Amino acid sequence: MDQIVRAVTGDGFVKISAVTARDTVERARQIHGLSPTACAALGRTLCGASMLGELMKEDDASLTIRVNGGGPAGSVIAVSDSSGCVRGYVQNPQADLPTRADGKLDVGGLVGRDGMLTVSRDIGLKEPYVGSVELVTGEIAEDLAQYMVESEQIPSAVGLGVLIGTDMSVRAAGGFIVQLMPGAPESLIEKLETNILFMDQLTTVLDEDGIDAVISQVLFGLDPREAMRAPIEYRCSCSRGRIAGALRSIGRAELLDMAAEGRPAEVTCQFCDKVYSFSPEELTEMANAQEE
Repeated sequence: MDQIVRAVTGDGFVKISAVTARDTVERARQIHGLSPTACAALGRTLCGASMLGELMKEDDASLTIRVNGGGPAGSVIAVSDSSGCVRGYVQNPQADLPTRADGKLDVGGLVGRDGMLTVSRDIGLKEPYVGSVELVTGEIAEDLAQYMVESEQIPSAVGLGVLIGTDMSVRAAGGFIVQLMPGAPESLIEKLETNILFMDQLTTVLDEDGIDAVISQVLFGLDPREAMRAPIEYRCSCSRGRIAGALRSIGRAELLDMAAEGRPAEVTCQFCDKVYSFSPEELTEMANAQEE
């Protein structure tokens, strides 16, 4: 089962969020027909968004991560609600690259490194809070860690990974975000760095031992104590009403032009690929409901 877990060290100086999201990322792969490398790029971004989104305190809040590095993938978008449930898409879902020399998927090459990672938090105010950083590697985890330091002034370590099986389905997916609290001693920082350096490969741990083993390895010797555990899933918030609202926003004249074509207008949700159909009569009704 996909889930997100939060824990804190016994001394209170370190907190960690960890997520396992195989089913969530596999659902995204199936919806969008993702290539292996595009799946890894979106999967990592979904996992990062899930952990950051779940940390928001407002019930109706949402968080969006947008990555565009000028690579073949185009924009990579992931949106999370405050429970950590996510949705997302890749602008060019079938874009792919050969594996790197070390045999790993070339996510950095597909995403590109000449661009920005942007995080937008919508907590119900007039304008969302938006922070951006220049991409470091395009591999997502390092870029997200850079965002945490530059935009939120929180020293953090981020690990994200997606393992694609021989049948091209998602075998494991997940990640962790470790944050240091004010006053953390230098020795604690060194201990964390050593733990992360010598831990097993993230996707191997998730595949073979699960999310609890990730927390145990990252916080080895630091007395981790679980603070929260909750399920997550791929969840789209689209509805016929929301799509109709988007259609109304294009204006009366455009709606009448569409109705005049005499065939239904079909609108596809970019997050879940669900198709909504509106008849010419419905389009005319929307147009007539608007003021001249």
